Amino acid sequence: MRFQTRIKSEIGKLKVVLLKRPGKEIEHITPATMHSLLFDDIPYLPEAQKEHDKFAEVLRRNNVKVLYLDELIAEVLKDKKLKNTFLDQIIMDSGFKGEATYDTLKSYLYNLAPSKMVSVIMEGVRKETLGDTLKNLRSFPEVDSTPFIMAPMPNLYFTRDLASIIGEGASISNMTFKARRRETLFIEYILANHPFFSEYTVPLWHRRGDITRIEGGDVLVLNEHVVAVGISQRTSVEAIESLANRLFKSDSGYDTVVAIKIPNNHAMMHLDTVFTMVNYDQFTVYPDIMQKHQKMDIWTLHSSPEGIRYKKHSNLQQVLKETLGLNEVDLIYTGNGDPIAAPREQWNDGSNTLTIAPGEVVTYNRNYVSNKLLREHGIKVHEIPSSELSRGRGGPRCMSMPLLRDDL
Repeated sequence: MRFQTRIKSEIGKLKVVLLKRPGKEIEHITPATMHSLLFDDIPYLPEAQKEHDKFAEVLRRNNVKVLYLDELIAEVLKDKKLKNTFLDQIIMDSGFKGEATYDTLKSYLYNLAPSKMVSVIMEGVRKETLGDTLKNLRSFPEVDSTPFIMAPMPNLYFTRDLASIIGEGASISNMTFKARRRETLFIEYILANHPFFSEYTVPLWHRRGDITRIEGGDVLVLNEHVVAVGISQRTSVEAIESLANRLFKSDSGYDTVVAIKIPNNHAMMHLDTVFTMVNYDQFTVYPDIMQKHQKMDIWTLHSSPEGIRYKKHSNLQQVLKETLGLNEVDLIYTGNGDPIAAPREQWNDGSNTLTIAPGEVVTYNRNYVSNKLLREHGIKVHEIPSSELSRGRGGPRCMSMPLLRDDL
């Protein structure tokens, strides 16, 4: 299978998606490390895997080709030259360069088969695994009491954040928090080197090495010329302006960026945790992102001969009507706007819907108030189990990176 990445909307029929099934990296979260690893709780891995398998099954049943991150990167790293350069980068990104720890890790990892090497890197490398080959101060528990020499990457099952496909190009993320910064190296190598994409060069609208920080959960491709980006805890205004400049100055087809400011906290870390598109004129939204009289801080960015032209707005519905050419907009409130149900279901990603076709979404079953409301608004809802997956504070959209959708 060879194909060109192409995402021209949030709602076109989903054809190919990238997932990461939770692995042992989840079991390597401890109460002492969970907050630094960006978790509020520790999921039970066997159940999390069953739930994720149900998610993949729903997608396949709806004719979506499911690809797995770990399988693709392992296939890329069968090339020994790529394996060598990848290891150099991932070990340096883990904080080691030109020292005994670097040499020990490089020797140990390089001698593993690609699929095993990928699993070990994602799960984290424990000191005891290296045994007596690690002989420096770091090997002494009195110096460093943590069991891992390379930390695990439990957030990897949220593949959405690694990058976002915009048109036929990609915005590869530069993650805000240290716990996630290494993750984007996987998608960078896949898009540049995997045979699936070998006939095409994927333009990069943002690179993982850029100074500005942006994450895929903040990027919504609303149609063939409009992109919405959240000004959030994880995405800076500088990144939005840089993204806009690259889109405007290329032949991307994108001429409008809508920058939406959302509260800066862990419960609303990305735009897609509070706002998603589910049909041509229908959107989920968490009402608490709005101020009195439904006011918000929103800017539209357009290209002009003098550079970016900015316009300030305060009404989300009006902005959507104007930029998307709609007569009416149907905002579907998380938890039906109830003061108890809305924040509870927002905490469990009631707004984080994955649209697989116009008016057809995948959601968590625990958000029954929001799901009932979606159905009342004419949306077809596929529910998946969510007792363990939801502990990572991400829903079906967070757990999926669309690579190809049908054009509308």
